Amino acid sequence: MDERIKELRKALRMTQEQFASELGLSRNFIALLETGSRVPSDRTVSDICRVYHVSEAWIRTGEGDMYADLPENRTAAIVSDLLEDDSPMNRLILNVLERYQLLDPVSREVIDRFIDSLLEERH
Repeated sequence: MDERIKELRKALRMTQEQFASELGLSRNFIALLETGSRVPSDRTVSDICRVYHVSEAWIRTGEGDMYADLPENRTAAIVSDLLEDDSPMNRLILNVLERYQLLDPVSREVIDRFIDSLLEERH
């Protein structure tokens, strides 16, 4: 399971700190999980699956797809989660998504390349 937790975090392009923060855990605990020094509790596994929309079978055994079957797709599930919590940060994210949808394809590509370059700098 340790390798799959690390694989998931890397697929999400997150640091251990970012990954841990979303789960209410410490960076050190995530590091211990990724090295196999600690085994996650059922609750931690459940939280990882819920927060990151991951298949529990995949996280536990490596079988099947990484991401859980979602109503429409992963993005729809993420937006659904954003709509459930009316925090200022979630309102900002939804506002950005709405404005992004109004852009022409060339402008979207510029933003996509910019985001990719920011993510590459983090690694």
